[in-house]
Amino acid sequence: MGESQVKSVGKQSARQVARRAALNAQAKMRAQRVEREKRLSALGVEVMVALGERDEVVARCERRAGEALRGMTEDEGMGLAEAVQWCGEGMTRREASRLRALVDGGSRSEPVTAATSSSATDGAGSAG
Repeated sequence: MGESQVKSVGKQSARQVARRAALNAQAKMRAQRVEREKRLSALGVEVMVALGERDEVVARCERRAGEALRGMTEDEGMGLAEAVQWCGEGMTRREASRLRALVDGGSRSEPVTAATSSSATDGAGSAG
């Protein structure tokens, strides 16, 4: 083999080594990306499960509050405005009405959450 053939073979070998190194690095990056996507997917599911559990707890608590307000207005015979006063500054008449509607079979039976708040405002101007 002549000197030019040895250089040519050496050049090809160096290219193959470099190509193999690049392909290995890319394969490693792809594998890392797949693992990251698996972790992100699991975390996304965890977020939604936690929010679903929160919504269940909120709904139960809001029903309890509505039942207590119903007790104040029906069992104790007071008006909703007076019941709101007994509840303190954290309660508004609008909120009391919403909570009462939960136990009275009103149309707004679910708590306001991130998932429902945008749909609740979409129909605000459509009453006709």
